[in-house]
Amino acid sequence: MPPLSLLIKPASSLCNLRCAYCFYHSIAENRMTESYGIMNDETLEVIVSKALQFADWSCTFAFQGGEPTLAGLDFFKKLIMLQKKYNTKKVQINNTLQTNGMAIDHEWAEYLSKNRFLVGISLDGPKDLHDMFRHDSGMKGTFSRVMNAISLFNRYKVEYNILFVVNSVVARHAEKVYSFFKRNNFRYLQFIPCLDPLGEKQGLHEFSLSPERFALFLKKLFDLWYDDIIRGNMISIRYFDNLVGMMAGYRPEICGMTGECICQMVIEADGGVYPCDFYVFDEWYMGNIKELSFEELKNSETGKMFVEVSRHISRECISCKWYSLCRGGCRRLREPFYDGKPALNFFCESYREFFEHAAARLKQLAVMFSGRQAFI
Repeated sequence: MPPLSLLIKPASSLCNLRCAYCFYHSIAENRMTESYGIMNDETLEVIVSKALQFADWSCTFAFQGGEPTLAGLDFFKKLIMLQKKYNTKKVQINNTLQTNGMAIDHEWAEYLSKNRFLVGISLDGPKDLHDMFRHDSGMKGTFSRVMNAISLFNRYKVEYNILFVVNSVVARHAEKVYSFFKRNNFRYLQFIPCLDPLGEKQGLHEFSLSPERFALFLKKLFDLWYDDIIRGNMISIRYFDNLVGMMAGYRPEICGMTGECICQMVIEADGGVYPCDFYVFDEWYMGNIKELSFEELKNSETGKMFVEVSRHISRECISCKWYSLCRGGCRRLREPFYDGKPALNFFCESYREFFEHAAARLKQLAVMFSGRQAFI
């Protein structure tokens, strides 16, 4: 059997924040059951036992939400106990957690460090930018509490990276955001383009990201990052790192960059399984892990259909000089479909403009780091 990677939602869509642009909130309110509550111990045990029976070499348990820490620290202590119980094949286990940081205290930080969780924490830049859209239930900003969580991570030596959403405002301030991250010695960064709710016309919200603004952000951020890399100041930005690897002939590790979807095995709190975090809708329900094996879920008709439709590439994409780097992009960015097939990437022009701007320097970095001839 292959390595296995799971994305688990132990608190379903429950969250202690009210972020204006939250895509999972818009998903949850458009399905029959908005929240499946907190995952019980029985479901967790089934997931762990079946996963470690199925996987070879390695198994990744990634916890996301909503806000996964709402499941409570005892839930995650139970996770480690079950992993030790069922890992009879001695596969490598990787645990990751994506959090908004609100629940993080000394006990949480010590636990995450001791059990070697890789944590992604959401922070959209300095206080004025972060607090614009990331509010608590009282509509108050959360910047100070996120920074306190990060301080605890540093104190307890938790391994973490920064996740930030490129909304319409952040996109105008690439230099300000990047400088803030550098001043705080945040060396591992991931950005996510802000998405309007699925099925809505693009651009209706204050946070809505336009292709023009995203192009400006990509070019400016890349220029700043490239200058640092050339000077030996190594900062990891996941998207740029992957592009350099692709230039050197390596396969990207971000699913939206591979050219087709995979079944991610997203598991909701009730054990329901879906093919992708962006598509946890009733229509894409693949079955329940309490009733089916991972092999059966992987080979389900729903899962196969999800993957198959993503393989459609338009003639415009195939003829584009940047297709080998873009590969059409994430399926979610190619909504709405036409005649049952994905459309062009909503940010198509953003990426065209960015690649024209950055390709030569990406090639230079590929040669510099790999010693290989860049293939583009």
